[in-house]
Amino acid sequence: MSSALERQIRPIYDALDTGSNKSAIVACNKMLKKNPKNNLVKALKALALVRSQKVEESLVLCDEVLLSKPTDDSTLNAMLHVLRGLGRHKDMVTMFEEAYKQQPANEELGVQAFFANVRAGHWKSAQQIATKMHKQFQEDRYLYWNVISAVLQANDPTTPPNMRQILYKLAHRLLSSASSSPLGNTDRFYLHLTILKELSLLDDAAALLDTEVGQMICTANLSCNELRRDIMHLRGLSKEEGERAERLILEKGDRNWLEFVSLLDGTFSCLQTSSEDAKEQCSKQIAYTLEVLDKVIENDGDKDRSGPLALIELETRARKHDLSTDPDRLINLMRQYFETFGDKSCCFEDLKPYTFLEGDEQRSWTSFLEDVDSDASTVGNLQRVINSYKLLRHTLQPSDITVESEEALAVQYTQQYLKALPLGAALPTTELQPADDLAILAGTTIINMWKMTGDQQYLYRAIILLEYALSNSKQSFQMRLILVRLYRLLGAPSLALEHYRLMRIKQVQNDTLSHFLFSRTSAFSLGSTGDLTLSTECIEASQVYLTNSQETSDFVIRAFTAEKYSQIPEFITFEDRLDNSLQRDMTKMEHLRMRIAHEVISNDIIDMELIELKFIFDRQHHDNRDFDILPNYQPHAIDSLNKLTLLFDKADGKSWLWTFLKLYIRTFMMASDLDDTIEEKLLVGDRPKMSLDPERQRPLKERLVDRSDEELVELTPDERALVQFADALAEWLEPFHDYARPPPDVVLAEAAKLTQQKTGLPLKGVEIPPQNGNSNGHKKDEEAPAITEPPEIVLKFFDAMKMRFNEVKDSGNYSQILHTATIIQEALLLLVTVSLRFKSTSVVKVHKLGNLVNKLKPIRSDATSVLQEVSSELATIGASQTSAENRAAIASVELGCSEIDKEFTTQIAKKLTESRKTVLEGIGKGAARLCGTYAQ
Repeated sequence: MSSALERQIRPIYDALDTGSNKSAIVACNKMLKKNPKNNLVKALKALALVRSQKVEESLVLCDEVLLSKPTDDSTLNAMLHVLRGLGRHKDMVTMFEEAYKQQPANEELGVQAFFANVRAGHWKSAQQIATKMHKQFQEDRYLYWNVISAVLQANDPTTPPNMRQILYKLAHRLLSSASSSPLGNTDRFYLHLTILKELSLLDDAAALLDTEVGQMICTANLSCNELRRDIMHLRGLSKEEGERAERLILEKGDRNWLEFVSLLDGTFSCLQTSSEDAKEQCSKQIAYTLEVLDKVIENDGDKDRSGPLALIELETRARKHDLSTDPDRLINLMRQYFETFGDKSCCFEDLKPYTFLEGDEQRSWTSFLEDVDSDASTVGNLQRVINSYKLLRHTLQPSDITVESEEALAVQYTQQYLKALPLGAALPTTELQPADDLAILAGTTIINMWKMTGDQQYLYRAIILLEYALSNSKQSFQMRLILVRLYRLLGAPSLALEHYRLMRIKQVQNDTLSHFLFSRTSAFSLGSTGDLTLSTECIEASQVYLTNSQETSDFVIRAFTAEKYSQIPEFITFEDRLDNSLQRDMTKMEHLRMRIAHEVISNDIIDMELIELKFIFDRQHHDNRDFDILPNYQPHAIDSLNKLTLLFDKADGKSWLWTFLKLYIRTFMMASDLDDTIEEKLLVGDRPKMSLDPERQRPLKERLVDRSDEELVELTPDERALVQFADALAEWLEPFHDYARPPPDVVLAEAAKLTQQKTGLPLKGVEIPPQNGNSNGHKKDEEAPAITEPPEIVLKFFDAMKMRFNEVKDSGNYSQILHTATIIQEALLLLVTVSLRFKSTSVVKVHKLGNLVNKLKPIRSDATSVLQEVSSELATIGASQTSAENRAAIASVELGCSEIDKEFTTQIAKKLTESRKTVLEGIGKGAARLCGTYAQ
């Protein structure tokens, strides 16, 4: 680029860098008047248009630049950002490959062509380019890029299983031809070991590991050391690995827990056969390992807990194999561990796996814990008390759990919490209170009493206690998570949202934790009134997926550049798990359910959502949701806190998403004029990779009508009723939609006209045919399907749901009331969607569907009538929430203590009832608005 041109273009770059896209477009237009064929300016304008969400206009410029096959770095770099923004990774690959073909001696273009294939996940093409570059430029790194590309192709879900071994053998053959030793680079060494392990060439792997350099690498690199450990076990050398771990533990003071695991694995390695000699040999080895661990404990004292914990694990394994020589050893070791490390917060989690005791052992352990000094005058003593409470509670038997016993424990935990609060009085607000776990223990015990009795007074009590504890420990995210669950159970979503926001969830935590707020969140949405709070929250939480698609591939490229071969598969796995996240698409589904209540249902919405839902439907989802983060101190014999606090007692997951995807895709397919050929021409970005799963190879329409009990198990009764209604409605109306739908060429012509009117530019690849007076596309020789009666399920659905609503409206279960009401509302919206085509008088007249419309009218009238009644009921229930009696009933719950004053409980009661009132009245008003919008 000449210096003069560079000076002229600099303002465009500056505008793009500062987000001034409009200024960038104006500057580009000025330059294009003078230099209409300047590809760089076109590319920069296309980038500004993409960032301004003017996709149609950017596509024309984008195609012009691609057609010219650019080779200069500036244009290629600008087009890289344009194509990534449009999701056109295939075009990006083609662009760089064409540039490399034109300048085959340009090594930088070769690298960029390779990276373009990496970004698109085209491992076979990446491998071919790396092969070419290695032959041409004779750099070893290109050989290793070839190798890792073969490995990544082998691990790709779309690669046929029979190709996996072939690709690994290819990778091994390539490594064998390398001129340099793998010992010269840690990551190259790791790649060699990975391939040798996969091909079961364990002796070759051992030869590398046994070298002096190989040993040094494994000592310094955790990834290589983990791989080495796996190879040792595969070679049947667990005993030798245990001996190596012993030397590290005793001679070098290594306290990595994995080394202790290797030591224990080696101890029991001789039990691969069940002979008496093997057992005798193992007994001797156990005795020896006991001596080793005793030395560790003697050296460490109370500085490190690895040795004592390994002793407990050793005894547990010995018992499992019937090789324990002392029936009291396990209990004694657990006691010793508690006495030494009971003042550490990790004590409970450390001992938890070993507390499944029975009979005398259980009684002995319980007696020991009950005798723990309850003095909590210091932080260390307090932690010891907390650990004893947690362990005692965790080992409770079902026969020990009654409402009375739980009440006594709740009071005990609460009083001990209040007594211990002064210990953290001087701490800054950014610190957690040492007594927090006692409040959580009390709260979860009270929640269990609610589950046993069904009395919501216990939930009010748990909320008041946890809110009080939060006022003293504002950073306790665990308490906030519990409160998010409880407020949703009580039908107070605004308070749940408040606590969720105060956790300040960032980046990938949106994927692992957002389910706490977004699970079935459409039941609380006020989108129908114009309130987009929850919808906006969904969009903001989904930004992590956009960031992932834009940034993670750059991390992969950096890893290739730095030859970090151990990191590349991890980045790719990370990217894949986020791209195909279950929570991502469950949030999308909830956002859609809220969107159709907020926006007037139109063909634009239907078409846009249909294309995206079909992509989602073909994904192989990964469930990245974190449920273990919710603290669980419940007895192991009963349900966890996560299960106790599930909304509507139903866990939603893959089956729930699968069911609703089928429901909405089928509904939108009926209402839409799009088919696969039209989508292909109108689609901006690339289609997702095709899955090899035979289920996903079946025709879409076949898959949509399949229903199984396994899929329906995650649905609530109301959701099941909605699915049955939607299925019956689709079976009835689908033939009429198929008959009345215009042919693809007519739809494409209309799309081309709209694009030309909007942008002044033609739609690529689509010609507008001359009008022939038959714009609706009706085939005169095709016989219309016979008008049939609506299914009984469709006719009776809304009356049945009104009865259902009447059953729950006086239950005091406000989340259930909202759920039932919003399901009725959603059914109306689905009915509106599938009858949208028949709103057109011309369509009805041309296709002679007047009788069908006459049969739809009473169903729609019944739907709006029922929803109108529900709306009135919700308004009445909402208005009653803020009565003095209602607030007093919540504020006067028995807390088991006097330290929490009346003013505090009254404030909580006021916030709770106002939140309920807002959502009940809001959904009621929204339902009434929808009735007015869709009355005809």
